[in-house]
Amino acid sequence: MSNSEDSQQYTNDATVKDEDEASGDESEDVMLREQDRFLPICNIIKIMKVPVPPNGKIAKDARECIQECVSEFISFISSEAIERSVAENRKTVNGDDLLVAFSNLGFDNYVEPLSVYLQKYRESNKSDRNLFLEGSCYMQCEDGSEAGKQ
Repeated sequence: MSNSEDSQQYTNDATVKDEDEASGDESEDVMLREQDRFLPICNIIKIMKVPVPPNGKIAKDARECIQECVSEFISFISSEAIERSVAENRKTVNGDDLLVAFSNLGFDNYVEPLSVYLQKYRESNKSDRNLFLEGSCYMQCEDGSEAGKQ
C-alpha cells in the first residue's frame, strides 16, 4: 500500500469511529458503579424488615442478594416497557407500558392486581389535584374574574 492508501484507510477508520461515538453507541464493557446498578440498600432493608419480628435480624448477604435480585427484576421489566414506548415513538414510559411488559414476560399473575392499583392511583391523583384546585388561594368567579383570597 502507498502512503495515500494508508492515510485513506486511517481516515475511513477514524470516520467510522467518530460516527459510532456520535450515534451514542458505546461498547458493552462500560462498568456501572454499584450505586447506579442497584436500588439503595436502605430501601431494601425497610421493605425486608416488615415481615421480620422486631428482634429478628437479616444477614448482610441476604440483604445484598435481594438488592441485586430486585434491581435486576426492575431493570428487566423496565427495558421491556421502554421497548414498547420506543416502538410507539414515545419518550415517556407509562403504567400501561409496564402492565404490557409484565404480560409479555410471563408475569400474568401480576397484571390484574397491578391494573387495579394503577387505576386507584390514577383516581387518587385526580382527587388530589381537585383538592389542590379547590383549596387554592384564589378562586375563579363564573364571569372569569378572580375572587379575593379565601
